Amino acid sequence: MTPLVLLSGWGCDARLWQPLDGHWPDAVRVSTPNWPGYGDRPPLADPGSLAQLAKDMVGALPADAIWVGWSLGGLLAAALLDHLPAPRALVLLGMAERFCHPKGIPVTELRSFQRAFARAPDATHRHFLRWQLAGEPDPRAAHRRLRALLDDGGGADRATLAAGLDQLGELDNAERLAHAPCPVWRVSGAHDPLLAPTQRESADHHLAGAGHCPMLSRPASLAACLAGIASSGGATS
Repeated sequence: MTPLVLLSGWGCDARLWQPLDGHWPDAVRVSTPNWPGYGDRPPLADPGSLAQLAKDMVGALPADAIWVGWSLGGLLAAALLDHLPAPRALVLLGMAERFCHPKGIPVTELRSFQRAFARAPDATHRHFLRWQLAGEPDPRAAHRRLRALLDDGGGADRATLAAGLDQLGELDNAERLAHAPCPVWRVSGAHDPLLAPTQRESADHHLAGAGHCPMLSRPASLAACLAGIASSGGATS
């Protein structure tokens, strides 16, 4: 079975994936590397540089694996297709070709969030972690679960977080994914509030009863979905 590499998004380190433990079939091999600047991984000298990011992550993103990028992690994983050997497949979880969309998160809302982060980074980070859970069936329970996982707030470097917000606004993978060197899968929570309705509807897999963070609200369903993709070797029909 093709191994899976799970990549977290903005503001959350690799501990976010822990709820999937115990839901994987025995044959699945999973790794959860941190991005630079998260957890105990040192930040990049230039956190916004994709070239530096590729050099730092090359060992964690092997070509014989399926890369699963959640939220900003999906945006970055897609962008790294230009810098690293292509994986067996790329899975975009809770992410489309670009982050901003008039019917999802408009550019004006992201700009407002960037200004808030510049004024009060810690409070804005905490607000985002709670805000992204609006589409879950029980947002308060999901938030408690997230806080228990990220007991120190997420373990992220501030310069890396600021660069990540810029990347959310600037990265556009539409052309890159239209000519992707590997199969691309799109997986969405059925009630993901960060995606536009058309982006949710175009997903290959819809996770019922989940929003933007299915690893918190529907870990068994998410693990089964990703294991199914791995069992196919990442090939699309």
